[in-house]
Amino acid sequence: MTVKEELAEISGGVCAAKGFTANGVNCGLNKDKAKNDLGLVYSEKPCTAAAVYTQNKVKGAPITVTKENISDGIAQAIIVNSKNANTCNADGVEKAEATCKAVAKALGISEKDVIIGSTGVIGQPINLDCILSGIEPLVNGLSRNGNGKAANAIMTTDTFPKEAAVEFTIGGVKCRLGGMSKGSGMIHPNMATTLSFVTTDVAITAEMLQKAISAQVDDTFNMLSIDGDTSTNDTFAVMANGMSGCPTIDSEGEDFDKFSFALYTVMAKLTRMLAKDGEGASKLIECTVLSAPDKTTARKVAKSVVCSSLFKCAMFGADANWGRILCAIGYTDAEFDIDKIGVKLGSSKGEIEVCRNGAGVAFSEEKAKEILLEDEILVTVDMGAGKEKATAYGCDLTYDYVKINGDYRS
Repeated sequence: MTVKEELAEISGGVCAAKGFTANGVNCGLNKDKAKNDLGLVYSEKPCTAAAVYTQNKVKGAPITVTKENISDGIAQAIIVNSKNANTCNADGVEKAEATCKAVAKALGISEKDVIIGSTGVIGQPINLDCILSGIEPLVNGLSRNGNGKAANAIMTTDTFPKEAAVEFTIGGVKCRLGGMSKGSGMIHPNMATTLSFVTTDVAITAEMLQKAISAQVDDTFNMLSIDGDTSTNDTFAVMANGMSGCPTIDSEGEDFDKFSFALYTVMAKLTRMLAKDGEGASKLIECTVLSAPDKTTARKVAKSVVCSSLFKCAMFGADANWGRILCAIGYTDAEFDIDKIGVKLGSSKGEIEVCRNGAGVAFSEEKAKEILLEDEILVTVDMGAGKEKATAYGCDLTYDYVKINGDYRS
């Protein structure tokens, strides 16, 4: 039985793993009282923790505080708010630290064991009083079924919550890993993207946990682009409490591979959801590059295609303008032979070849239109130059993207 066959998808998000509870409330940051704006994830026991962050030179105060708090590789709770990014504010770090302190006091843990995240408008002072007023009801309402409330709390322009979880075995012991993400706009590699949090009951050292997430992010969140803007607050953090009772993973090997595959599976599912829910998007675009000379080239070419504004517009119009794909491939910062490139477009309605050996081939425009009218579009690029492959995720570019971002602060 392969690692893949041993893994099963389950429900529960960040509460799927043993020992984790969560909750979400409206503390007043969001004027819509039906929408949560403050979320909490808590582990009964201290966890090993690791994270990766935005590569934007401008970083939100929560990143500064989280980096410091988990520098020892330990965490026990995640507090996160929407509506305000707490970025580019003179008192940002002070307020982020005050939030961690209030959460820690309510939970009876160390304030240094709290991961904090914020998302929303940049450059506006965050209302600390609102957040502090929400801590007590947030903690009192922690539940094994609270994952949905927490996922709702981190949504901004998202149209649906994003959660995933899997079950697998390590050393004959049943383990679980689940996560939640938010993100619809200001999404572009690298790091991770947006806010994403994963919890697991696997026992793993902080060093190996960091190694696992740093490796898997390159094939998941770093392969996602919605609009070319890298957020200031991107954070992807993982907490592992070891409560499954499995053997501790402290080195590479079969157990580490199993954990890494479970982590990849959840991260890939969340990445795909983020791409499909891009601001104003009507279609998911998935570009897979095959037969590439090396992994780096495969990744670069795939991302170049999904990042092309002209191609994204063509997909919105269901126009099989494959020349825009070749154009995007052609300006990729990598060395390869464009005369070996082949391209196919597909969806649930079928697949059609549009380019072979760097040149167009005859195809039915009617069939192409039928394929591209679907809401999930698959672009396959064959480089004919090796054995490596990679997949990038994006969405079409619509009128609604401009509408959403034209008055985002309101």
